[in-house]
Amino acid sequence: MNSLAIAGISIFCLVLAYHFYGRYLEKLWGIDSSRKTPALTKTDGVDYVPAKHWTILFGHHFASIAGAGPILGPVLAAVMWGWLPALCWIVLGSIFLGGVHDFSALILSVRQSGNSMGEVTDKVLGHRSKTLFSLFLWLALILVVAVFAAITAKTFLEEPRIVIPTFGLVGIAFLFGLLVHRLHFSQVSATLISLLLLVITFIVGYKWPVHIPGSNALSIWIGILILYAFLASVLPVHLLLQPRDYLASYLLFAGLFFGYLGLIISRPAVQTPTYISFSSSQGPLLPMMFVIIACGAISGFHSLVSSGTSSKQIASELDTKRIGYGAMLTEGAVAILALLTVVAGLTWNAPNSALNYPELMRSGNVIGTFARGFGQITGPVWGTTAGVLVATVMINGFVLTTLDTATRIARYVSQELFGQDWQVQIMRHRYGATGVIVVLAGALALGNWQKIWPVFGASNQLISALVLLVAGCFLLSRGKNSRIVLIPAAFMFVTTVWALVLQARLFYSKKGLLLGNTSVVLIVLSLFVLWEALKKIQQVKRKDYYEKI
Repeated sequence: MNSLAIAGISIFCLVLAYHFYGRYLEKLWGIDSSRKTPALTKTDGVDYVPAKHWTILFGHHFASIAGAGPILGPVLAAVMWGWLPALCWIVLGSIFLGGVHDFSALILSVRQSGNSMGEVTDKVLGHRSKTLFSLFLWLALILVVAVFAAITAKTFLEEPRIVIPTFGLVGIAFLFGLLVHRLHFSQVSATLISLLLLVITFIVGYKWPVHIPGSNALSIWIGILILYAFLASVLPVHLLLQPRDYLASYLLFAGLFFGYLGLIISRPAVQTPTYISFSSSQGPLLPMMFVIIACGAISGFHSLVSSGTSSKQIASELDTKRIGYGAMLTEGAVAILALLTVVAGLTWNAPNSALNYPELMRSGNVIGTFARGFGQITGPVWGTTAGVLVATVMINGFVLTTLDTATRIARYVSQELFGQDWQVQIMRHRYGATGVIVVLAGALALGNWQKIWPVFGASNQLISALVLLVAGCFLLSRGKNSRIVLIPAAFMFVTTVWALVLQARLFYSKKGLLLGNTSVVLIVLSLFVLWEALKKIQQVKRKDYYEKI
């Protein structure tokens, strides 16, 4: 089948969903432009900072949620189960699950003074549920930081030409923040200056790749990235995190544009089988495909970004559809492109070929496999070599974005739960809380990140189920259509708990006690939160429990 036709039908579905289903969500949540947002009522210059324009916040939010998930997940899934199951889940999941989840989390947090989902859970389900949910979030976020620190470090080893552009973007973002917020440059002029400097870093990085010699190079890179995550978490959001994500979004938008342009020009046929098998090395299609393709269809991490950073920067409720629902559908477009680059850009039945999809995946280099496919797709635009380099920088920039955003959100959760509620002194200020997080994540990152990925995927999706459950309880208490979130919540809960049970059995069979025990703890915590939510649903039917919300 022609890849361009697949892309056209899929994108058309996403555009229709944004205009019609997105409008319904706005009415369901009662979006009100006259209601002041937390960014305006609680401005503090560090975390609560209204974005200068919604496009800046869109860039930050999109870059934060996109990360590596919508690229790595489809690349992994298509080689195990085929392209059609993966495509159906990406399109339908983005529209009816992921977009609903992201929009609901964002508006819930905006309505609750920009608080995290842990604090929102306290208001909706009660303090005990908040404690259990916050513990779940804390463990899951440490997995996120560990996984993406390891992925980025491995990519630096395999493609040293991207080191300078990746870290160059950090310095350029800091400059952008100073230009806009301190020197009062216009957004347009500051953006043009920053993008020009970014192009220069590509040229410099290509000519002078950065190598770290020795057998400990991976560990050194992980240490450097963990240190970066610490610094990014404690700096004011408008000086580094917000502008870096905004500028990084241009990388992804450029990748999207040229990727789809390449499809239009070359129109390659799909090489990968439509359907391969129900079983795979990672387990059965149901439930494992739904957690392997994490961010491409629905991701609990998005709710943490929505309630952790974006809700503290949004200047008007009118922007919640653009930021919440629109960014998720755009991420669906990224996942579709990632899928097509490998199933149409690479070969299937060509043994010993440098472009053989299954053989490339056997090496474990998922990022490299995607980059090869992207290079083939965009070859008619700017050449295969340039396409591979751009793809690698693009994905690495977003992995780094996920890394620093996850660390910052984990710091919020730590301060709220351990610092405020449990009065743990080291967790009460941002330096101590961040230090604990990066030490634990760094220890995990030094292990095998590919073994962590399925647990990360399942825990990530389970967060989305719990967030949808909280949103459903809120809507139910208001007499609104709660099925729109409770049905997706039920599906995700069953699917992800099932996946965690399978993973726990696998880890224990291979004597992986740490990851096996982590899976069990996540299952138990989620079941407790589910039990509390079911009790609250019964209370809503008997009395006006939520008047305090």
